[in-house]
Amino acid sequence: MKRSKTVSLAAGLGLLAFSATAAFAENVKVTPLGGTTGEFCRLDRAILFEDPDGTRLLYDAGMTIAGADDPRLGTLDALLVTHMHGDHVGPRHTSAVDAGTCAKPDLSVAAVPETNVAKIAHAKGAEIVTGSEMPPFFAAKLASLGGDPKKSVLARFGGTYMVGGVGVSTVPAVHSNGVDPDLIGGDMGEAMKAAGIGGYVGPPTGYILKFSNGLVAYLSGDTGMTAEQEKVVRGFYGAHLVVINIGDTFTTGPAEAAYVVNELVKPASVIPSHANEEATKDGVVIEGTKTAAFRDLVTMPVYVPLSGKTMEFDAKGICVSGC
Repeated sequence: MKRSKTVSLAAGLGLLAFSATAAFAENVKVTPLGGTTGEFCRLDRAILFEDPDGTRLLYDAGMTIAGADDPRLGTLDALLVTHMHGDHVGPRHTSAVDAGTCAKPDLSVAAVPETNVAKIAHAKGAEIVTGSEMPPFFAAKLASLGGDPKKSVLARFGGTYMVGGVGVSTVPAVHSNGVDPDLIGGDMGEAMKAAGIGGYVGPPTGYILKFSNGLVAYLSGDTGMTAEQEKVVRGFYGAHLVVINIGDTFTTGPAEAAYVVNELVKPASVIPSHANEEATKDGVVIEGTKTAAFRDLVTMPVYVPLSGKTMEFDAKGICVSGC
């Protein structure tokens, strides 16, 4: 009898451990890839999302990814780009992880005219999924690198493109979307630079990601407040997790971004982004920063994107690990 109880107890513990592991595997992993490990820094934009089925998406690679050889990347299925500004597509990028400082990262590696995004996508064999009129631009960049231009894919407003088990949709963002002449290159780029004009590839976008575990995330891109944040992002998609830009001047500031999440989207959890400041020291938010102001105004949990620190979110947008 004692032996039977022991076996039953061991089996029960094994089943419990299996159940816990299975539940853990159903979470979406979210890993910020910024300029300084363990901090939230001035130019941090890039975030890596991993679905429970293994699909891996890189959001706005920008300049803090040390090219395609950045050891933090691993395999990639797709890169998402909200708009063409340099801090999101990467005309330059850091020479190595943790090169430079949080306030002043080392951006010594040039990536023009191809962009950091296109070079990473080509090296990884990943798709570039964008909305608006951006796909032809990236198709040309992939072709110039010797890659497949068909890997630049359109996700138009109102539609959904599947990357593995993740549905990718675009939503409106209120911002500009000019292309720097340096990213165009050649005689045309030089002529545009001399004339003081840039290219235009349609309006910028935000993203809705629908993960295989049921989690819906809204990635705002650079935007101001929009009616779609209530009617579409919350009303139709029902976003549980929001990544929102808080940098002010160029995007929503702390108060505006707090209004968006508190009153319009009403998610379970929020990750601030694009703060344009040295927001933390030793992994702790610096008081008096925009990040601190946003944190104090928001009524739901705020998770500061510390570079290299993986957070895991369940189907309802609750952070269950790395919080």
